[in-house]
Amino acid sequence: MERKQFLRTLGTGAAFALAFPCLHGCSSDSDEAIDPKPVPTGVDFTIDLSSAEGAKLQNNGDFIVKNYVVVVKNLEGEFVAASQICSHQQTDGISFKTDNGGYFKCSTHGSTFSQTGTPLNHIGNDVAKPLKIFNTELEGQILRVFE
Repeated sequence: MERKQFLRTLGTGAAFALAFPCLHGCSSDSDEAIDPKPVPTGVDFTIDLSSAEGAKLQNNGDFIVKNYVVVVKNLEGEFVAASQICSHQQTDGISFKTDNGGYFKCSTHGSTFSQTGTPLNHIGNDVAKPLKIFNTELEGQILRVFE
């Protein structure tokens, strides 16, 4: 059976049922589908830099995500930690970019933040809010991330 014949046998009801999820997912008001997440609180954990997890922070510019916290070894070799939850609309899209000296960027709407959490751009008419930054402390091979 050719494709045209097959599609005709489905009828309009089946075609609508197959196309509706795509049309809804591609709509311009897809912000309604965003599931806001709370900014992490009570953060206090360690990373053993000699472990497999810690090895992912070996080079300047490397980062990992743990407990909704983005832990970075920045381009100067210092450790910085920020909320993975963006202050714009509470999505978990924050990662670290090495361009222009290094900054945090949200993949959801393009919000960007300095390594101190200061907003670097404005998204639409939204008032820019800082990104939450956590303390880091290195003792030997153990990196502590805490509030």
